[in-house]
Amino acid sequence: MKQTKSFLAKLYQSWKKLGPGLVTGASDDDPSGIATYSQAGAAFGLATLWTALIAFPLMASIQQMCARIGLITSQGLTGTLKKHYPRPVLYLMLLFSFPAIVMNIGADIAGMGAVGNLLFPSIDANFFSVFFTIVLLGLIIYLPYQKMASVLKYLCIVMLVYFVVPFLYQQDFSEIIKSTFVPTLRFDKDFIAIIVGILGTTISPYLFFWQASVEVEEFKNKRKHLVVNKKIIQEINQDVDFGMTVSGFVMFFIILTTGTVLFKGGIHQIDTVEQAALALKPLAGNLAYLLFAIGVIGTGFIAIPVLSGSISYIITETFGWDQGLDKKFHEAKEFYVIIGISLILGLSLNYIGITPIQSLIYTAILYGLTAPVLIAIILHISNNKKIMGDNVNGRLTNILGFTAFFVMTAAAVALIYLQLSGN
Repeated sequence: MKQTKSFLAKLYQSWKKLGPGLVTGASDDDPSGIATYSQAGAAFGLATLWTALIAFPLMASIQQMCARIGLITSQGLTGTLKKHYPRPVLYLMLLFSFPAIVMNIGADIAGMGAVGNLLFPSIDANFFSVFFTIVLLGLIIYLPYQKMASVLKYLCIVMLVYFVVPFLYQQDFSEIIKSTFVPTLRFDKDFIAIIVGILGTTISPYLFFWQASVEVEEFKNKRKHLVVNKKIIQEINQDVDFGMTVSGFVMFFIILTTGTVLFKGGIHQIDTVEQAALALKPLAGNLAYLLFAIGVIGTGFIAIPVLSGSISYIITETFGWDQGLDKKFHEAKEFYVIIGISLILGLSLNYIGITPIQSLIYTAILYGLTAPVLIAIILHISNNKKIMGDNVNGRLTNILGFTAFFVMTAAAVALIYLQLSGN
């Protein structure tokens, strides 16, 4: 009995230590990611399962760099660029980031609304989209940062549903092992597009901004007593690694679920978010369908505050306005107004004729095309001794970071070539 209590106490202490890294990792598997992974599994079976193994170390290395930049400079990425780099670099970053993040918000809201309608068919999906938008805006404005962070952290528990779903269906473990460790590559437009989408939704630009800015929020009240040393940086790296590990496992299990249930069930095209959930119902049972649907809504509640917060940090740091989730509305009006505008713009995308699944996958591909530019900027900052001092990248971090840059660039160039050539 004492051993059980001791174990639970240690588990609780470990849980309390988890910070922005867990929320960042969980938000990485937002409805956009779920849709992209579902389409990958439905269209290509387990052929893209290996991407989860490749993506983890790459996205973890980039997020560690962003976290360290925020911690060392006490500024987000935008503030660091504004202070140390020419303005055209800052504007280039804004140009590459703003449209994709707004589209991502809209796609996530639409996906949540569609799944809400799936669970309660008598209520229109648009009603759910508007309802979720209002609830999210209220939570973001009225909850102090620490409470908001706590809510987001506990919402991460919903990600566990994706670990359960594959075991509700009979699996071929030899095929899973082979698909995980032996990469499959096809040089055709659809396959390369889904690879770019997967990379774009796992190594997402909005997470770069969020990670740096939220580290500033996390340590703002502690800075008077905090000395940034190797131990602090190590703890942050562990937090990021844990969050990215959770993200990678969720990605793996969604591709596994849809790659076995939907692909083998003859469903190779997912046109709507709710279709991905609904398709599981006759093939894997009501529980799998219900868990999948709940996961979409839960991850939306995690991701949208991160998305809207990211875009607000970018704009307010650019113009030098007060910002921060730890501030009340009257202390940072511009910051919260931008969050509200981004949510309204995202919601409005539901009415221009683009289906939720199209928005979700387009967003992932757009991230895949723009991420190399931002990764190059992050690598330059994190290797700049004038900014980072003795906390510049180590050899392994640089190897992984440059690998991420080259992999993302190669995939994006291949996709553009195939699109232009018509193959």
